[in-house]
Amino acid sequence: MIYYRYVAEALFVLFTILIFTGGCIAVSARYLMNAVLGLALALLGVAGLYFHLGSPFLAMMQILIYVGAVVIIIAFGIMVGPKPRQEADKRLTGPRNVLISLAACASAVGLLSSLVLQTVWVPAAAKVGDFSVKFLGENLLYQYCLAFELISVLLLAAIVGAIIIAGIGREETGKC
Repeated sequence: MIYYRYVAEALFVLFTILIFTGGCIAVSARYLMNAVLGLALALLGVAGLYFHLGSPFLAMMQILIYVGAVVIIIAFGIMVGPKPRQEADKRLTGPRNVLISLAACASAVGLLSSLVLQTVWVPAAAKVGDFSVKFLGENLLYQYCLAFELISVLLLAAIVGAIIIAGIGREETGKC
């Protein structure tokens, strides 16, 4: 039983490292496609964290919505759209903008830290769910109906966006 605690803590640390590494790759990547892959890694780490914290449905929806729709539509837009300039504009990385971004980051860290310190943390009861098709189907139809419908609307918007981006990319190259 004591080994379970160490495994749980190791998984938590692993998912946290995945999130942090993916975020660092997404922010500091030189090429846009590498930034999208870093974003996908961070979002997969968040899904693993949701699953580790006892919410497999939320983990599946994280993978379906964000990794499956948002990241794919961004990657599709990058591949189909016109080729962007790879180098950052020197005006955007000036000292004034760096100071503004550092101030914004410091205020966000301060706000989040105060929220974390003021929160009363209550450990959740360990729930072992039934992962049968019948159980998931009943929960999707009755308990999570709104979330399921919102996911379908988001995926429809992603498909329409992909079609629009593909049409714009072809019009600019004259292949339409």
